[in-house]
Amino acid sequence: MDVVRHMNPRDQADHDGLNLTTPHDDEAEDLVIGAIMHSADAYNDVSATVNRDDIYQPSRRLIWDTVAGLVAAGTHPHPVLVRAEIEKQGRLREVDHGNLIIKLGTDYLPPLLLPEFTDRIYESARQRRYDQHANELKQAVRNGRSADDLDALLHSFHQGEQLRETTGRGPAHLVAALLNWDDFFATDFGEIQLLPGKLMGPGQQISLLGDGKAGKSLFCQEWMWRMATGQSFLDDAPQAPVRILYLDAENGQEQVQERFLSFGAGPRNMGELRYASFPPVRPLDTAGGGADLTALVKATGAELVVIDTVSRFISGAENDADTWLSLYRHTLLPLKRDRISSIRLDHFGKEKERGGRGSSAKTQDVDHVWELSAQGGGSLSLKRTHTRTGIGPDEFSIVRQARRDGDNWAHGGTRHVLMTYEHTGQYAPGSDEDIMRRLDAHGVALAAGNRVVKAALMELEIPAGSDKVSRIVKARQNRAKADTPNVTLAPLMWRCCSSTLPAPSCSKSAMKALVLSCPSSC
Repeated sequence: MDVVRHMNPRDQADHDGLNLTTPHDDEAEDLVIGAIMHSADAYNDVSATVNRDDIYQPSRRLIWDTVAGLVAAGTHPHPVLVRAEIEKQGRLREVDHGNLIIKLGTDYLPPLLLPEFTDRIYESARQRRYDQHANELKQAVRNGRSADDLDALLHSFHQGEQLRETTGRGPAHLVAALLNWDDFFATDFGEIQLLPGKLMGPGQQISLLGDGKAGKSLFCQEWMWRMATGQSFLDDAPQAPVRILYLDAENGQEQVQERFLSFGAGPRNMGELRYASFPPVRPLDTAGGGADLTALVKATGAELVVIDTVSRFISGAENDADTWLSLYRHTLLPLKRDRISSIRLDHFGKEKERGGRGSSAKTQDVDHVWELSAQGGGSLSLKRTHTRTGIGPDEFSIVRQARRDGDNWAHGGTRHVLMTYEHTGQYAPGSDEDIMRRLDAHGVALAAGNRVVKAALMELEIPAGSDKVSRIVKARQNRAKADTPNVTLAPLMWRCCSSTLPAPSCSKSAMKALVLSCPSSC
């Protein structure tokens, strides 16, 4: 009995009102662990009811984790392989130098008896959680915690138990889906408080599409950071911080650090944001992946999950509708059922007008589809192309502001803001008038020809075809010949520089000087 800690007869059990013994079932754990070392099917059957946290003995939990890794990799488990994997980790000492693996591997359950002993593990683990909760309540009372604090502890515990029940334990998760009519009709669904940015509501699921140069991750990372720290976003009013879990299999950690620093973030002001960089979760279109994400959500208490980019987290073909149906069934449905919001980042397909890459089934389960596209010169267009609810705006014109500090982006110098009069000069992004305004502000001479204007547009990252360039060059040269006031810029500069502009009918040269000296924020 090497796993039993013998009690000193002089010790008094429960002498302070707190339990000193923890419910567990060593026999059931030994027999079940022995069974899963021989069969992937046995592991899958058992894992539908219990998880690693239900295993009380650390040595058995190590074997469980090793078998789980083998099954996830598509390898049929066997005690010899389990021993080899644990030896690679340098942890054989934790399983009695391998002797425990031999012992459990030679005395295990036949398949017909496996469910009975699996249920015993589940029940002892459940008793253990209640026992721990009871001790926490007793300790909180001893520490003088208020009744409200005790209510919060109780609510949190029952919420966790309900989550456990609704993720695959017998018929309870089916019964839990039945509506309680009194509670249902007492709930006011009419007043929906959209999350900061007004792109989605609590519990909703959205897809954010864009091409590789649009900056989807950059946009979403700032959005999530500001939401997790209780800041406003896109001129929306700030709200209480939201607990966010960000899964990133797209961006390197160096790039992620640079971006968050450019937003103004740092180790002391990340708020409720939890960031998983290249997490070792199984594909999310599988039952194992759904279980992994559920465990992460439970561990972090996340209210919103970001998947960046969704194609990195699936195993099926993107053009196969079954892939996205499986993603919804195993991962997104449990999130939606528990009122946990989610954001999926995705790429456009070859034909941009047809939306995201792959099967059309990928957008059937989301509440909103948003498409982000670059307009040039830091201007972005964000349009909602599909919606279930119709709540909130359908389109945003955005400016991505950024400042450099030498070779790096300046701390706190990057942000996405709504495009206003000061940004557009009342002209639509990408229009001839908007491009001429940008060329004027960049100091490009009105008499400049096609070659100079094209070079300036490339520097400003403003897309424009040859016909548009020729049209813009001709219009600017006509303005130069007329030697009239810069009517394109006058409204903007009058607002921006009213303290220095003597009259709105300035000459062209005076206006250009003001443009060059006007703050960049204009």
